[in-house]
Amino acid sequence: MPEVKDQPIVKAVNVFKAFKDVKALSGVDLEIFPSEFTALLGPNGAGKTTLVEIIEGIQFPDSGEITLFGKHWNGNKDELYRQIGLSFQETKFEDKLSVAETLKLFASFYGLDKSRVDEIMNIVNLEEKRKAYVVNLSGGQRQKLALGIALLNSPKLLILDEPTTGLDPTARREIWAILHALKKNQGTSMILTTHYMEEAENLCDKIVIIDKGKVLAKGTLEQLISDSNTSEIIQFKVADRNLFPDISNFSDLREIQWEETTNLVTLHVANTSAFLPELITRLNNEGCKISELRCRYVTLDDLFIRMTGRKLTD
Repeated sequence: MPEVKDQPIVKAVNVFKAFKDVKALSGVDLEIFPSEFTALLGPNGAGKTTLVEIIEGIQFPDSGEITLFGKHWNGNKDELYRQIGLSFQETKFEDKLSVAETLKLFASFYGLDKSRVDEIMNIVNLEEKRKAYVVNLSGGQRQKLALGIALLNSPKLLILDEPTTGLDPTARREIWAILHALKKNQGTSMILTTHYMEEAENLCDKIVIIDKGKVLAKGTLEQLISDSNTSEIIQFKVADRNLFPDISNFSDLREIQWEETTNLVTLHVANTSAFLPELITRLNNEGCKISELRCRYVTLDDLFIRMTGRKLTD
């Protein structure tokens, strides 16, 4: 049965999961729709791996409900596994098999013939490495091979666990290009876990921020920025914090953040052009000298730090 565009292909409702005394998930809700790329962002221990494993059918929730394509894992494993593709951060292959031989081996598990292997090598740009042994592939080429294996069964849902970790920028962008083409040409849905904010912003329609087993925010980047009630940032260093004036009454100010060790001030504001002249006037009147003044738009990294109090890589 074809997917209905307004019906989620993945739906998690009030999912709880604990391991002894550790609460991995505490009431998580999630929906992923056809042709939608979704990023799961969270530091180590946030619960995103547990959530992904429940979506994959590897773990089961203590309570709550998870469905894929409208069906539960119980009693539908064979059918559901034929509709998803998985690619992990590190995938072990047989070093002395060639790229073509490796793909043929995995294709045989699905009863697929050589023509599908050829299609996959073209999709992931490994045709020139057809006869190369896996042991001689670069990190980026290995990840392309892992992605190709995940795509063999033409999955409706692709689940990628940090697919570009450790790759150089060029290799990372090659993977991104493959995924963009996949979405455009085949309408594939994707769940992506990543530690790269740029990757989430570049690839994904929707972003889900998870910390301590709970979803803190979800939506498009534009929605998250809008919900945060700030879209612009002013940053500078203060020579003497004792001279910094009280600006809490400034109407466009949304939040002040201090880095104690560097005296870096981060101001979340609604309108930089209206806020900055008033700020400079107040600083000059108080004799407060600043340096390294920067003005910019809010990024996903800023939103994450604001919500969790730490960086994604912490």
